[in-house]
Amino acid sequence: MTLPFPALLAMAPAQGGQSSLVPFLIQLGLIIAIFYFLLIRPQQKQRRQHEQALAALKRGDEVVTAGGVVGEVVHIKETPGADGASKVSMDDRITIKSGDTRLIVERGRIARVTSGAATTQS
Repeated sequence: MTLPFPALLAMAPAQGGQSSLVPFLIQLGLIIAIFYFLLIRPQQKQRRQHEQALAALKRGDEVVTAGGVVGEVVHIKETPGADGASKVSMDDRITIKSGDTRLIVERGRIARVTSGAATTQS
């Protein structure tokens, strides 16, 4: 005895509807885990190291700005915090010497510290 085609279609969701959701959720979880461990976590680690290098910036370090200017740090002017104490901020003004020219850039616009104690790998 064969069932008509519409009857077969009506039975199909009842047989496989519930069990197909679990493998989909497992795949979705694996994709999210892969993105986290391959993309998000390394990027956070790199950002943290960059912020530490900027916080440890000192006179005499060679830096590269976001615009590509290479120079040596000659002065760091820290902006006072709300309580009056100086604190490392990305808005601090850094004076760099490039050739015979001195430039003032924000600490946050320094792309890379190329020499000095801030570049040591841990």
